[in-house]
Amino acid sequence: MSSESVSSIGSGEQLVGLLRVGKMEARAEHQSYKRYKSLYTFTSLVGCSLIVLIVVWCVEFRGGFAWKSNPKLQFNWHPLMMTIGLIFMFSQAMLIYRTGRGVTKRSLKILHGFIHLGAFVCSVFGLVAVFDFHNNSVPPKANLYTLHSWLGLICVIMFTLQLVGGFVTFMYPGLSREIRKISLPVHVAVGISLFVLSVCTAFMGLQEKAIFAIDDYASFSSESLLVNFTGLILALYATLVLYLVNNTEFKRTALPEEELALSGHTE
Repeated sequence: MSSESVSSIGSGEQLVGLLRVGKMEARAEHQSYKRYKSLYTFTSLVGCSLIVLIVVWCVEFRGGFAWKSNPKLQFNWHPLMMTIGLIFMFSQAMLIYRTGRGVTKRSLKILHGFIHLGAFVCSVFGLVAVFDFHNNSVPPKANLYTLHSWLGLICVIMFTLQLVGGFVTFMYPGLSREIRKISLPVHVAVGISLFVLSVCTAFMGLQEKAIFAIDDYASFSSESLLVNFTGLILALYATLVLYLVNNTEFKRTALPEEELALSGHTE
């Protein structure tokens, strides 16, 4: 057998081997995404349940919602908007890169930014509600004297800085590739830390409101049980989100066109 024949057979075997490896990797990627989708769907349902529980608490036990016409009811917007903004929308923005596997990275960046912007609007709405409640109560209540209020304000300020910094660094004007590469791990770490801090602040807020507002809290009343159960759902949701965010198995794989762009080639 000639050397050319041996070489061609070897090349053919290598090609078959590469194809086999490619199929195995594609199958593993598919199975990983299936597991992610199942767990993500369950996590999102838990998050929606958390919002529903907050609404039920505010409507059934705290009198519903109003604005400046009734400061006591205006306060109820605070836990709802903070839960939607700094818990649910914040987490969905963090997960969007793993959820949108087949979407281009630029589109995911834009969606990531818009979800964060929505979370920011909700948080500002919630802050206005609680400050108006304190200032318009008779007699007026003091602002920013509890640890919950301090941490809450820190969360909103840091979230705003994170939003602006992320926009400038990764969107517009967009810094150099080297700076973005260095900044990305910091951006991710700060985002996860802020989410954890937001969850801890929400725990404190639930407990604080329960102690201040529920007269029979120690008597295992329906409202006290609802508040405690809401806290458990919040803990479950945060745990699931952190698992999805930190599990490298679910990390998004760059699309072929993105790989070409990174390598500097064009079609």
